[in-house]
Amino acid sequence: MSKIEDFLSTEEEQEIVEAIRLAELSTSGEIRVHIEKTSNGDATNRALELFHTLKMDNTKLQNGVLIYVAVEDKSFVIYGDVGINKVVANDFWDSTKDVIQSHFKLGRFKQGLIDGILKSGEQLKHYFPYSDLDTNELSNEISKG
Repeated sequence: MSKIEDFLSTEEEQEIVEAIRLAELSTSGEIRVHIEKTSNGDATNRALELFHTLKMDNTKLQNGVLIYVAVEDKSFVIYGDVGINKVVANDFWDSTKDVIQSHFKLGRFKQGLIDGILKSGEQLKHYFPYSDLDTNELSNEISKG
């Protein structure tokens, strides 16, 4: 799989966008997915760079989450903003990572992302519950690089 266009079909992408919408119904947290061919180095550094480029660090409660996937590198990163990291345990993202990784190992990329997104929303609602005053601060669309 050499192209990011081959990673997910248009229909699969729409299912992922819907998963983001559903996950955000229970939390004020903001979840985004970014997919690109390669991180050109360290995937965590690239995720941090994209987090800022996508303006995910501008949310009111600093509770944005980026799920970054480098297709050719076969790597992904879950990156949470400082508002999340201030209140959760160091291993907070481990169970989400494990869910995504178990699907990815079997080539079930769409399901891995959907399950990871829904798990993220479920976990975030304990620290950042949805409120009637909540607004969708970031696009739910998948970004690509």
